Amino acid sequence: MSALATMAPSRGGIKHRLLENPPHWTTVLALIVLALIVIMAFSAPWLANFEPTKINPAQRLKPASDIWWLGTDAFGRDLYSRVVYGAQVSLLVGAGVTIGSIAVALPLGLLAGWFRSVDAVLMRMMDGLMAIPGILLAIAVVALIKGGIATVIVAIMLPEIPQVVRLVRSRVLAARAETYVDAAILLGTPNLRLIRRHLLPSTIAPLVVQGTYIYASAILTEAALSFLGVGISSEIPTWGNIMAEGRVYFSMKPWLVYWPAVVLSLCILSINLLGDALRDRLDPKMKGRA
Repeated sequence: MSALATMAPSRGGIKHRLLENPPHWTTVLALIVLALIVIMAFSAPWLANFEPTKINPAQRLKPASDIWWLGTDAFGRDLYSRVVYGAQVSLLVGAGVTIGSIAVALPLGLLAGWFRSVDAVLMRMMDGLMAIPGILLAIAVVALIKGGIATVIVAIMLPEIPQVVRLVRSRVLAARAETYVDAAILLGTPNLRLIRRHLLPSTIAPLVVQGTYIYASAILTEAALSFLGVGISSEIPTWGNIMAEGRVYFSMKPWLVYWPAVVLSLCILSINLLGDALRDRLDPKMKGRA
């Protein structure tokens, strides 16, 4: 069985491909920007000038100054502090959706790819979920289940599960045709052991790449739900909430929408660039391309 194990994909090979060549400057820049946003989120209590929910009607709609670094909103709340604290919610939602969708979809995809009887039923269910636009499904879930951040995470996670299931299933179907899997079957390897040792490693690389896209998509969807007023409560500062409240005054006070939109765009762009870099390194078909 040791010779058989050497034929299967290994985590060491993935690590070697990640460290094989120096990263492109855009990848380095994306990592720096993303690291700064993560630091901003974790250091929000120390970086913020004021409490993000503190209302001060006497200071409403103030422009940027030495006291109000990015100005104030319609309720006199410090915009800079709200943008800083908004990073916490966005990163939390992105992490929750990514981890939750992969945790649910990975075993389903493995079962669908290996057991044909499960595949016939499960994939029809996934096709049904994919037929519903993701944003509409998220809005419906949030409307039916009143709640906070956990409800939003579940609502955004549901449309992502079918894509991950199909991705894992395709990798398992491709691995079934490999020689090392045939050898494992002939040696009488139990299904559970075969899936864990020989099929699961082949899904790690594509799941890492897919996870970055899910993370970015989740942050954008959360902002869209909050902007539409069906996401997280306005009492909790999020980039989507800040833009939704500032759009009424956009023609007179554009900074109310501008700054959260800039940070949101930089965050999503950085994650997508990182995902592209991981795809180029982990996918052998992309090797050598410009």
